[in-house]
Amino acid sequence: MRIALAQMCSGIDPHENSLTLRSNIDEASKGRADILFTPEMTGIVDRDRARAAPNICSEQDDPVLAEAQAGAVRNKIWLCLGSLALRPDEAVDDKWVNRSFLINPDGDIVARYDKIHLFDVDLETGESWRESSAYSGGTQAVVAPVGTAALGMSVCYDIRFSRLYSALAYGGATVISIPAAFTVPTGEAHWAVLLRARAIECAAFVVAAAQCGKHQDGRETYGHS
Repeated sequence: MRIALAQMCSGIDPHENSLTLRSNIDEASKGRADILFTPEMTGIVDRDRARAAPNICSEQDDPVLAEAQAGAVRNKIWLCLGSLALRPDEAVDDKWVNRSFLINPDGDIVARYDKIHLFDVDLETGESWRESSAYSGGTQAVVAPVGTAALGMSVCYDIRFSRLYSALAYGGATVISIPAAFTVPTGEAHWAVLLRARAIECAAFVVAAAQCGKHQDGRETYGHS
């Protein structure tokens, strides 16, 4: 299996990010990739939740998901869409979900995973993050077939919780996706060592597509996909 990774610097406009995604899909196809992995929050990176809210859609209405499905069909390529911020149809409150998708070359969504572990931290740099104030966490580990492989799905902060990866390994995962938008301080300290640990303990390949650089909303992400 030939794998491509898209390292992005997503901004606050989903339409612009969908155009970047389209270019990435086409480039991966030209490189003869069988599957493209994209980062967490491929569709929007915006820490201003009031500004972001009008851009958070249901699956049916999300332009980035539509672009991903169309790109998969156009290029006959698999996509592991790292994650999108979405309004779930089953929501019982106003919270969103951080959802990863596996899309086949026919454009069909064959697996979904909602990020289980939400990023609630205070860093020594003064950065403070409360993902749980806007998002609901998932409850289900997911392993899905892709070609001859079995893909275990996770998202970013999940990386710190080894029991999830044990569940994926026992579920038969031979490849594990860890899309991310790691902060720079935590990335410098922990990113590479945690990725290697998860690969070793699961005896599986790890694919980690990451956000990178200075974003429109002012945050900076670590990269190093």
